[in-house]
Amino acid sequence: MKKSTLLWIVLLAFSHTILAQENSVKALVGGTLIDGFGSDPIKNSVIIIEGERIKAVGTVETLEVPANAEIISTEGMSVLPGLWDMHVHTMINGHANYSYWDKTYPPLFEDVIMPSSAHQLLMAGVTSARDLGAPLKESISVRDRINNGEIPGATLYVSGPFIQHKPYPGTEDFRWGVTSPEDGRKKIRKLANAGVDVIKLIDHDQMTMDELTVVVDEAHKHNLKVVAHGHRPEEIRRGLKVGVDCFEHTGLSSAPQYPDDVMEMIKERTAQMNKGPLFWCPTVEGLYNYEYTRDNPEKLDSDSWHLGLPDSIITDIKNSFKHPDRLPYFQLTPSRKPTLQTKIQQLLDAGVVLLIGTDSGIPMKFHSQSTWNELDVWVNEFGIDPMYAIRSATYWPALWTGVADEVGTITPGKYADIIAVDGDVLRYISLLQDVDMVIKHGKRYK
Repeated sequence: MKKSTLLWIVLLAFSHTILAQENSVKALVGGTLIDGFGSDPIKNSVIIIEGERIKAVGTVETLEVPANAEIISTEGMSVLPGLWDMHVHTMINGHANYSYWDKTYPPLFEDVIMPSSAHQLLMAGVTSARDLGAPLKESISVRDRINNGEIPGATLYVSGPFIQHKPYPGTEDFRWGVTSPEDGRKKIRKLANAGVDVIKLIDHDQMTMDELTVVVDEAHKHNLKVVAHGHRPEEIRRGLKVGVDCFEHTGLSSAPQYPDDVMEMIKERTAQMNKGPLFWCPTVEGLYNYEYTRDNPEKLDSDSWHLGLPDSIITDIKNSFKHPDRLPYFQLTPSRKPTLQTKIQQLLDAGVVLLIGTDSGIPMKFHSQSTWNELDVWVNEFGIDPMYAIRSATYWPALWTGVADEVGTITPGKYADIIAVDGDVLRYISLLQDVDMVIKHGKRYK
């Protein structure tokens, strides 16, 4: 090889390296920054991203933009941390017949359905999500492929299978029953050894107290937090007694409010600040908006939830809710809807910290739509302060998950998980239905 040719190759490689380094520096300039901590937004903000992380945060007056930075204008936009959804089900995607879905699609969970769900979440501005209830191998595989950059998607924190007294027929692959304290211990150890991020409990009021205590204690020995359903009062009572770390949902019944004794137990727990806050993920949007969706089904026609799914599955999902008014899943919903705001207010009054979670994937609730709808109901229907709602989808989830040093706020040194939307999101929270920019770990996806 001639020396001139070799020199040309070396110079070309060097120039490509320099170009890659230059492109790794981005500057988001001009937007109104909501950093996740809850303080006043920063106008005319500047955020410097270098590689995967945030290098510096300031304003156009205080922070100089590096000469080699790719400048991205955020003028007129709200800039905020990537959202979290703390209760998603990537193994389902809006199909209205669970028993049919569970029989038909498990072979496609790992390579099609779960990756498509995670990708849809990401494109909706959800850069992190807690995936609660799915087959173990598939959960770990999809999570790790996302983390390794092999497929696009929200960063997932997975539970693998539900832990409960007895699995429902046909669901044994993603619901593990507990038959004794020792059996519970073995199953938690198996999940811990497989590398799950959290333990998911359901129907634990049907376990013995010895079984439940062992499950929670064993999880905590492995530094795994426990998420527990709060559908029934006894689930809440037992969960509080054994020290679960977060409750989910607001109840399956049409009871108008939580029983007095349950509220007293909750207040006693929130008074024990040495244990940290008591967290709750109410997941109200799917219920609250059902009647509106039933009577105004236009949003079901959105193709945002088609991302990553073959036409055959899209058609199957559409056919499953051809008659939204006939779905058994929602028949009690009109009676439950009036209780939702009351129960959320009870929890807020008792000092509970609420987290944004949606049950995304349940019938007619798509990963591309659920999170912003939950925020919208909280703010515009229940009157919750929009900054509280945003922190419930950014700062608090990262803290609960134990990764607040890495994500959850826009802070120098943390991963650049950042979204932006045109307009004032604190005044119009529903702007989040169409996020204009999504950056995850410094890479721009939208």
